[in-house]
Amino acid sequence: MSGLALGGLYATVAVCLTLMAQLARVVNFAQVAFAMFGTYAAVTLADRGLPVSLAIACGVLVGTVGSGILGAVIAKWMPEADITRRSAVSIAALLLTLSASFIAFGTKPKTISPIVHGAAFEVGGTVVTWVGLIMCLMALLTAAVATVLLRKTDVGVLLRALAERPTTAELLGVPSRMLTIGVWMATGLVAAVAVALVAPTQTNDQYSLSMLVVPSAAAALLGAFRSVWLAVAGGIGLGMLQGALAQFNDLSVIKFWIPFVAILVLLLWSERKEVWDVAR
Repeated sequence: MSGLALGGLYATVAVCLTLMAQLARVVNFAQVAFAMFGTYAAVTLADRGLPVSLAIACGVLVGTVGSGILGAVIAKWMPEADITRRSAVSIAALLLTLSASFIAFGTKPKTISPIVHGAAFEVGGTVVTWVGLIMCLMALLTAAVATVLLRKTDVGVLLRALAERPTTAELLGVPSRMLTIGVWMATGLVAAVAVALVAPTQTNDQYSLSMLVVPSAAAALLGAFRSVWLAVAGGIGLGMLQGALAQFNDLSVIKFWIPFVAILVLLLWSERKEVWDVAR
């Protein structure tokens, strides 16, 4: 239960990564970095006297706009690039955002006031916090909204057409650039809110927060960057496994390796057919 908050964050970001891979043809490694920058901007504004609620809103806006700017750059200059090249650009954006945060906010971690705190309820003597409960609900809600949007609305039809046949969709008059930027900003908004909620409960230096994209990517990989529901399951499961391992001093260090092991296993499993065909 102690890993629900982090697992909910993994799941939420994993859904965003899955949507980005499907709709914008990019594995956005800078997804959490923009959210981190927004959270640090919010803390800085609050320290300078801005009301906390307004500072948080400004921080979420910063993270959303930053994601939208990167989306606009890729949509403008790399419209026909494949997912590998687009993802490489997002890695560059991750490093650039980290560097900018060190310049703007310094290298020391900041004290982040929790937006939500306290225990929601107990299960068998184990406390489930409001943050953990809200993050799990947020992951489920994000996946549900994405599913309904893509399957039941006109905008979803346009987005799926753009993802499957981008050139044809553009020739038919689909506003590809605006829709692509909208996907970047929507996922940026969700990630910024998620990080603002969870950051006070975790190690909150810039690097640690930005690298939360790695276990989130492991969760998204469980669904092959195609299924938002498998991404949710993978994220929450991964967070709970890390939370369980953290309860044992001898095993706590292993929790940091779990995402990398998961990525390695899932990648090997995805290539099983080719490997077994060669073996035969």
